[in-house]
Amino acid sequence: MHPALVVRAAAALLLSTLGSLASAQTAPGKVAPSAPPSAAPAPTPADAKVFIDGVNAELKRLAVRSSTSAWIRNTYITDDTERNAAAMTEDLLAYRSRVIAEAARFAGVNADPDTRRMLHLLEVGSSLPAPRDPAKRRELAEIASRLEGMYGKGKWCAAPRQARAGGKAPAPRCHDVLDTEEIFRESRDPAALREAWVGWHSISREMRPLYARFVELANEGAREIGFADLGALWRSRYDMTPAEVEADVDRLWDEVKPLYEELHCFVRARLQKVYGKDLVPDGKPIPAHLLGNIWAQSWENVYPLVVPYRGAGEIDLTAALRRQGYDAVKMVKRAEGFYTSLGLAPLPESFWQRSMLTKPRDREVVCHASAWDVTGSGDLRVKMCIRPVAEDFVTIHHELGHNYYQRAYLGQPYLFQGSANDGFHEALGDTISPLSMTPGYLAEVGLASAAREDERAVVNHQLQAALEGVAFLPFGRLMDQWRWEVFGGKVPPDRWNARWWELRRKFQGVDEPVARTEQDFDPGAKYHIPGNTPYLRYFLARIYQYQFHKALCDASGWKGPLHACSVYGSKEAGRRLETMMAMGASRPWPDAMEALTGQRKADASALLEYYAPLRAWLRRQNAGQKCGW
Repeated sequence: MHPALVVRAAAALLLSTLGSLASAQTAPGKVAPSAPPSAAPAPTPADAKVFIDGVNAELKRLAVRSSTSAWIRNTYITDDTERNAAAMTEDLLAYRSRVIAEAARFAGVNADPDTRRMLHLLEVGSSLPAPRDPAKRRELAEIASRLEGMYGKGKWCAAPRQARAGGKAPAPRCHDVLDTEEIFRESRDPAALREAWVGWHSISREMRPLYARFVELANEGAREIGFADLGALWRSRYDMTPAEVEADVDRLWDEVKPLYEELHCFVRARLQKVYGKDLVPDGKPIPAHLLGNIWAQSWENVYPLVVPYRGAGEIDLTAALRRQGYDAVKMVKRAEGFYTSLGLAPLPESFWQRSMLTKPRDREVVCHASAWDVTGSGDLRVKMCIRPVAEDFVTIHHELGHNYYQRAYLGQPYLFQGSANDGFHEALGDTISPLSMTPGYLAEVGLASAAREDERAVVNHQLQAALEGVAFLPFGRLMDQWRWEVFGGKVPPDRWNARWWELRRKFQGVDEPVARTEQDFDPGAKYHIPGNTPYLRYFLARIYQYQFHKALCDASGWKGPLHACSVYGSKEAGRRLETMMAMGASRPWPDAMEALTGQRKADASALLEYYAPLRAWLRRQNAGQKCGW
């Protein structure tokens, strides 16, 4: 699955509208603007409402232009489409910059709660605040477009092979991200994996000087609206101060860290049997290229190497998809069927006409899966290069979760057209996929044989799920930690790559396969860095999704163990879900959490309950092992 993947809609680069304090008049952690000069007439609550109504209308108009150009750039990468997208982005950045400054005059106005909240969301809602200087704003828009284009066009070429006797050496084969993912999915040759790892990470070296300038300009834009840096702005979106956000992330990580460490210990021991202790030593981090994923962010592709009980409850979803002739459209139709089983309406006909579901042969595109509402009016689409493999089957179920969320909050004003916080958007799809895609669900839709699961099958299935859902947690935790430190100036540019690997060793227990230097820019080999997509959402989503899942299972009347529950077919679960989604960003996220789960804070207990059978088994397996790193 592309955990990361998985990018929220249309102007993800710019317009992720997130939940924050309903009563706040300035963002948490930010100094309130000074009062307007006494000579100026004091603005009234009615003035504030007229202002924000106008902003809603104009923001939507500009966002439609920007997201349309972004869609074209993502699905047809050329210098021209990048330039056009940059121009539309510049217009949007310019408008946001101007109205955020104008909004400061309403700081002390006793406006109605909705107007106050929209003023706050306007201030913190952009992932990329632009400097007021037009030349710098244009430069920032161009850099942002170029960075994303560099990732989308990224390729590396394998070392040339030696010619056979009397023959000609074959031309080196060049690989894009999909080819590289296939190598990590299929190969067990450490030399080939190392070559692919080094090759893909070479695509980001040229991003480094651009990213340095990007940080300078984005920080300038953030400071101009009163934030210390871009990272502080991002952390101000969560109904807490930036410091409280960091403390809450630490709390959640401390709750799940023991489970991750137990999984890491087991996987390392099994990989030692495959690759030997010289390559995978005791008590040390695992080399990143051996974990079945370009970024070592999730480990599901090494499942065949670490499977506890061969054959027990085995489901070869990829084989089933190919055997039954699943193509991209059929896979999306099956995913749509899950949501309609909950009582939600089918996707609009325009979805099927306008989505990009397969990789075109005639042009460069960004294959990274994402879900869009291009016009903010129900123009739902998916951009993805779907293959008949299990990973993509899971991902498309997730992406449609974004689309259904987008449609649910269409009745809200533009500034409320977003999730309660950005983790909610990701968690919604993850609740359906993979948590409700149980063996029982796959059997019900004809993609697996119905069978009673014994203890061995449960352990197998839980380990397979944990290699994605649990293994991802520290990666989700550290991505924005690195950016917070970069944006905040705690890590100078000449230590960017070194700090990246320090954090990966600290949180993941994963190490660089070959020596790296500051000529490299390994963070840029992950889409969300050049794409400027905040990543904390994915970590939070991994916590929220189990809370959501437990609440929906309870609503559906499920009485068995949490890991065996699928809400497929439950209209009550669908009703509960739609009620929460329809709130959009109109209320602080604890209100939305309470509407769905009855709780008002993030809580990892449901995650730990879900994996209880696996955790007991891991502890027995790890007895006598030298765990940790």
